Parts: sequence; C-alpha cells; structure tokens
Amino acid sequence: MEIFEVNILGCGSAKPTLRHLPTSQIVNIRGKYYMIDCGEGAQIQMQKMGLPMARVGHIFISHNHGDHVFGLPGLISTMALLGRTAELHIHGPQQLQEFLVNIIRIYCEGITFQIIFHPIDTRVHNIIYKDRSVTVWSIPLQHRIPCSGFLFQETPPLPHIRREMIEAFNIPFSQINNIKAGADWTTEDGTFIPNDRLVTPAAKARSYAYCSDTAFQPKLTEMLQDVTLLYHEATYPEELLKRAQETLHSTASQAATIAKEAHVGKLCIGHFSARIKDEEALLAEATAIFPQTSLAFEGLNLKI
Repeated sequence: MEIFEVNILGCGSAKPTLRHLPTSQIVNIRGKYYMIDCGEGAQIQMQKMGLPMARVGHIFISHNHGDHVFGLPGLISTMALLGRTAELHIHGPQQLQEFLVNIIRIYCEGITFQIIFHPIDTRVHNIIYKDRSVTVWSIPLQHRIPCSGFLFQETPPLPHIRREMIEAFNIPFSQINNIKAGADWTTEDGTFIPNDRLVTPAAKARSYAYCSDTAFQPKLTEMLQDVTLLYHEATYPEELLKRAQETLHSTASQAATIAKEAHVGKLCIGHFSARIKDEEALLAEATAIFPQTSLAFEGLNLKI
C-alpha cells in the first residue's frame, strides 16, 4: 500500500506553553509532502522528525491567526538559504495575501523561488487543489475570522491484474494498464474475458480531514462522511463549554460527536488550550462518545 501519513509538528493553541508547539502538520501522500498551517517552531520540528523541507511544494493555511502562520517567515527564509528554486504554492483565505506580501517585501526580497498564492473561498466546500496523488477540498469552518479546514482524498488506486490470467490468455504487456483501467480482453480465438475475471479489486481510497479552528458545527458531518482519519480541534473540555462558545472553538465531546455522526474511521484531537494541564481528561471525554479517538502530540506519526 502506498504511503499516506500525517505528521504532527504542533498541536497547541494561541498561548505558548512548554507542553506544545503551535499548530502545524505535514501530510505525506505517496512521497509528496503537503504542509497544513505553519505555527512557530514548525521547521525545527520537521528537522527532529526527519521531514524534508525542500520537498514541501504546497502549504495550506486554515486562517490568518498567528498561531497558524507565524512560522511562515522563518520557513520561507530557510528555504531561500537552502537555495530553493522550485515554486512554493500557498493556499489560504484572501486575508493571508497581505501578510505574505509583507513577509516577502521585508524579509525575503530577492529570493530564488516564486511564491504563488491561491485564495480560498472559506464559505464553500470546493476542490482547491488536485494532482495525480490527491484531491484537496476546502471545508467551511466557523471561527472569528474566515477559516477553512481541508479534506485530502487519495486518488483511487487501480485494481491489481491477476498474474495467472496474463499467462493463461497471453495478454501482452501493452494491454495491462488498459485492463487495470477497466477494459475487457478477447483472446485470439475470440473468447471474451470480462474485466472482473482479470483483476482483483483495488484497496479502498483513503482520506484525511483537518478541522481546526471551529465552533461546533453539526453540518460538518455531511462533508466528513466515512473519512478514514479526522483531526478535529478539542480546545476545551465540556466543563468550559461557555468559553468554547465565546471563542468559537470546540470541546472534546463535540469533536467526538462529529466523528461519530460522520462515521469516520479514527479521530485525533488537538489544538489544546494552554489551560489544559492533563489532556487525558479530554481523551476520556471523547472516547466516551467515540472510542476510536487518540491524542495529538508533537512528533506523532499517524499512518492512514
């Protein structure tokens, strides 16, 4: 099975702590590296985890709050120091563009690579990027400023051709990809062989959804149905529900409720408030509703 994994660089919230770094992740799909958010310390954590900075081609920023973007100036500067020449694509809400323009003007003038900004309409669920390995969708979130989550859907793998059928029916190598794509086969004597006899079904395509920061939104379940892995913020415990509502964040039980209603495979909770001294209490709260829940932490590698 091809690589599909999520690496947690930081899972804290706005106020710095000694327990957690601000939010950032690296998604590796079939050897292609995509960054989600870029809080302070992201590039140091990448080095600790052995993640190649030079191979990050696309960065997806959820919103323009400091704990999700303050790592960008340092990351871009380091990429320039390393002699990067490949384009860097940054996807995010329109409000992010002014921040990027100032970073480049003040700190990165004359860099050797082009930074291309792709604005996201945070109000709609749209495809915002696609390549041979993955399709990325925006997920409208409800926060204090325009904010988007992201859904990474693996390109479905092709079925596997039965090796014994190649020999039995003298199928030439040039036709194998056509058969994987769904073609039938007719032998030299006119015998018709349907495709389902020639191949074994491909593995189910995998998916990863990222939802941080957001108030509790039951309508998210429509966009998250059957996702393989969901990362959902759990900034507060249920006892601080009022604070969560005031700041447009979610509790651990709310994150678990979304996971349960969306029938996701697994849930990972993060974006912990600095007030939280023991995340195990958040985990207990979430697992009471959705047992397949785990806690995020710096250095965590989640294989999908």
